Amino acid sequence: MNLMSTRQPSTRASPPAPLDWKFSQVFGERSAGEDVQDVDRISAVEFEKSGDYLAVGDRGGRVVIFERKDGKATPDEHYSRSQLERLDFVSLDHPEYQYKTEFQSHEPEFDYLKSLEIEEKINKVKWCTTPNGSLFILSTNDKTIKLWKVKDRKVKKAKEVDPHQFVSSENSLLAERSFVSEQDIPSFTNGNNLEWKENVANNTFASQELHAKIGNNEDATYARCRRVYAHAHDFNINSISNNSDGETFISADDLRINLWNLEISNQSFNIIDMKPLNMEDLTEVITSAEFHPIHCNLLAYGSSRGFIRLVDMRQSALCDYSARILQDAECQGSRSFFTEIVASISDIKFSVDGRHILSRDYMDLKLWDINMDSSPVATFKIHEHLRPKLCDLYNNDSIFDKFECCLSGDGLHFATGSYSNLLRIFSHGVGSEEGSTVEASKNPNSRKPLQRARRSSLSNLTRGFHKQAGHENTSLGNEFSWSSSSKLQHVAWHPCANLIACASGNSLFFYYA
Repeated sequence: MNLMSTRQPSTRASPPAPLDWKFSQVFGERSAGEDVQDVDRISAVEFEKSGDYLAVGDRGGRVVIFERKDGKATPDEHYSRSQLERLDFVSLDHPEYQYKTEFQSHEPEFDYLKSLEIEEKINKVKWCTTPNGSLFILSTNDKTIKLWKVKDRKVKKAKEVDPHQFVSSENSLLAERSFVSEQDIPSFTNGNNLEWKENVANNTFASQELHAKIGNNEDATYARCRRVYAHAHDFNINSISNNSDGETFISADDLRINLWNLEISNQSFNIIDMKPLNMEDLTEVITSAEFHPIHCNLLAYGSSRGFIRLVDMRQSALCDYSARILQDAECQGSRSFFTEIVASISDIKFSVDGRHILSRDYMDLKLWDINMDSSPVATFKIHEHLRPKLCDLYNNDSIFDKFECCLSGDGLHFATGSYSNLLRIFSHGVGSEEGSTVEASKNPNSRKPLQRARRSSLSNLTRGFHKQAGHENTSLGNEFSWSSSSKLQHVAWHPCANLIACASGNSLFFYYA
């Protein structure tokens, strides 16, 4: 396979200037002394391709969607042209988001054949191509992938009516009700529409409700499950990735990667199988997988041994032989009991042009050129200060924590999370080894232990947000504290702006530069 075709002329004339990061928004932060429920912990964050939407999955099996609000006027607001231009300017400089909708994607299940409990936690969410303006999103737990369609619907509100007029129209309403099943009646959270739904289902109307004055048409958002892709993985799913062809996607577990067609839910093709004949011979597992953003035949996956394999699906039906293996030659020296554990890759991301891959292991953040397989282009130290504590980290299982990574749309800046809710941001250039460190917290001194509690019916992210757009960043020095109870594991970079969404516990933070 000739990977040189993916090489593009470099446009990096000079190192990028360091970015000054400021706090923007936070959703879901609890008040002091309020317990954090385990099911409210965020487990996945993903921006839509245009950056207008953000999807957040949690351990309770819910998916919450936020939409960009700046520069968008509500139906009751009327702006002059100059005001709209100012709003558009602000939106390009500092995007802000508001709650749009949420839905229950997965429920807890039990596999009776294997006597295995399948939790509802959302492992990954991915946006799909939207040719007709509708929003499609893939979500997965450990075993089942679902395709959801999220769409806005105009809801015509009831007007003030005369109860005598309603008597003559009762028969027509009953006739219409015979063609509408209860499942087809959308459920809304505002009081008037909820009453309308219940009354239509029961064919009962109270006279006092008929005189209610309700406003004009409203936008309501609903989500409907279009496909369920199940029974294809024996091990827990750790990755899903959409192909650039807009028709297929992959799902990966510890030992296999399957290729799916979005329109076919009862069949998938196994393209990578690392399971040995004897499980005692198992030496590594798949930890993360992602399609190339441009070439639909290329995909990369990381392993627990610190390798990144780049494969070409055109070579054979079963892509067991890698086209290229990216590995750090410097890591092949002295080895210890913890060497392979900390080398395990927890996340990989392609750059927009597909030339570079960003990877995160427990200790470092690494930038790779897919045409250079001997060593990374750059290595950024994240947990080097924890190396003397590896034994303690192993004893309390913190050494197995998985942190995600992300990179900016121009491919010049990179971010990942760490302990004590620290967000680490780097730039590719001279003098960028230290990078910037921001503590993701409205109150840096506030730290509360996370406790497990009963499941709540709604996501904590629907409880409003705190905004402080002019707040100065909480940059720290080079001495990093360590708290295993507060870790920032999920990050996503806006595709068109220097805006980072990061999640710690049950809180979603936004930082901009």
